[in-house]
Amino acid sequence: MAKVQVLNVAVLDNPSRFGNPFQFEITFECMEDLPEDLEWKIIYVGSAESEEYDQTLDSVLVGPVPAGRHMFVFQLQRNILASNPRVTRFHINWEGCADRMDDSENLDPDPNFIPSPSCLKSVPMETWFLEKSMDLI
Repeated sequence: MAKVQVLNVAVLDNPSRFGNPFQFEITFECMEDLPEDLEWKIIYVGSAESEEYDQTLDSVLVGPVPAGRHMFVFQLQRNILASNPRVTRFHINWEGCADRMDDSENLDPDPNFIPSPSCLKSVPMETWFLEKSMDLI
């Protein structure tokens, strides 16, 4: 039988604003006194197929822990794109400009870039920025 049983994990402040920290209320029970610290980790699971893409976002030591039921709030500041979130926002011409574009998937977009007129022939330039735009908070 396990010495520690996790009874509940509650996500606090859900839904939350993008810049707010993650908060989890963790309730657990110890069956006997634990003189050593318990290590708790928040892990981002990148793929269900392999642990290769898992990322430990934060860890905390709790202890020593006496026998009984305990609760604590595990809070961590978001650090995934928190300082400079990337928003992909551009018109896609499905008629065939892809053969002339470079592989720019992992590059930050140039805010001053304007595609060539041949890539925009299906959409008038004055509606390119307004009609397909989205409001950002």
